[in-house]
Amino acid sequence: MLKSRTRLATGTAFALAGALFLSACGGAKSGEEGAAGESCVDTSGDTVKLGFLNSTSGAMSISEQTVRDSLSLAMKEINADGGIMGKQIEAVVEDGASDPAIFAEKIEKLLTGDCVAAVFGGWTSASRKAMLPVVEANNGLLFYPVQYEGLEASENIYYTGATTNQQIIPAMDFLASEGTKTLFLAGSDYVFPRTANKIIKQYAAELGIEIVGEEYVPLDDDDWTTQVAKIVKAKPDFVFNTINGSSNVGFIKAYYEQGLGADTSPIISVSIAEEEAPAMGHSVTGQYAAWNYFQSVDTPTNAAFIKAFQDEYGASRPTSDPMEAAYTSLYLYKAIVEKAESFDVDDVNAASDGVSFDAPEGTVTIDGENHHIAKTALIGKINDDNQFDVVWSSETPIEPDPFLEGYSWWDPTAE
Repeated sequence: MLKSRTRLATGTAFALAGALFLSACGGAKSGEEGAAGESCVDTSGDTVKLGFLNSTSGAMSISEQTVRDSLSLAMKEINADGGIMGKQIEAVVEDGASDPAIFAEKIEKLLTGDCVAAVFGGWTSASRKAMLPVVEANNGLLFYPVQYEGLEASENIYYTGATTNQQIIPAMDFLASEGTKTLFLAGSDYVFPRTANKIIKQYAAELGIEIVGEEYVPLDDDDWTTQVAKIVKAKPDFVFNTINGSSNVGFIKAYYEQGLGADTSPIISVSIAEEEAPAMGHSVTGQYAAWNYFQSVDTPTNAAFIKAFQDEYGASRPTSDPMEAAYTSLYLYKAIVEKAESFDVDDVNAASDGVSFDAPEGTVTIDGENHHIAKTALIGKINDDNQFDVVWSSETPIEPDPFLEGYSWWDPTAE
């Protein structure tokens, strides 16, 4: 059985998580007896409760609302096709309000009060790290749909977004192939950007790319004026953007106001997708992003997915990587449960290895050892329609390596 392994969390995240772990210890562990009691999940009837936990308010709502919508679409489709093991999904929806403490509070409510069989949601790594000890204490399940900094694996979490070697490292390979010699790092001030940039700096040294600046702004702060002035002075070949949420709007505003552009110091982002690009307040044509899915992926499966999403929510609504990963996560859960012939967490985990789904991004397969999935890396260049033209691809799915054990240059103990 996979044991939880987490590293490089911020002190704040651990302090918050520890307090919530203690408060959650009275919850029931699925299929276990003892002080915590037995699981309160009831699948004896015609329905199964699942929790949808996304930020529909606050700084992250610009990104997370579309994840909520894609989960609802997947639920509608699965229910129309007979449900999961013949049971209709009953969604219990909660707003994480872009606050890690609220995510922890809400996932405890979902697991121990609403008695859901699994929870789908979270975006920032701070929200995930706040939820992790709660979901582990209650032996629940969390399906997390967003790319993240890696260096984590838990038997109670399935990671359907990219880990570092499926997004950050391929982005650096692309930059090297473009002849990049200097790079400026701009990120939100929390665990994902700081950990991702630690990895970027080590790999940059391996590739011969010089880091000429590194700046952070709090997640809920939109003022990037001072930090962008440093980018102007540094004149990097590229800016690596690990900013999340609406703070990207302030960054892009300062970037263009201070005379930067895609023809001078282009940006490669790991959190701006089709949903965010038109909301930046400025044209972002010519800028880049690293993901594992774009709406422009030309396959029959993706065409059917786009049609279903736009039929449900309107022809003007784009599809994007995190919402595709969330959509995929619900189908993967259905496939695992039906392979296990059980909703019990331990049974689900025992059955998960090798489970595949023909997703819009391509076929994805679960690694039962680390609960991540194999994913193809893509680099897209934003066009005039705020869509992404694929300019680089790994061609085949990359097996997940969340702890970078296959990379000799990585030193987790280095500053």
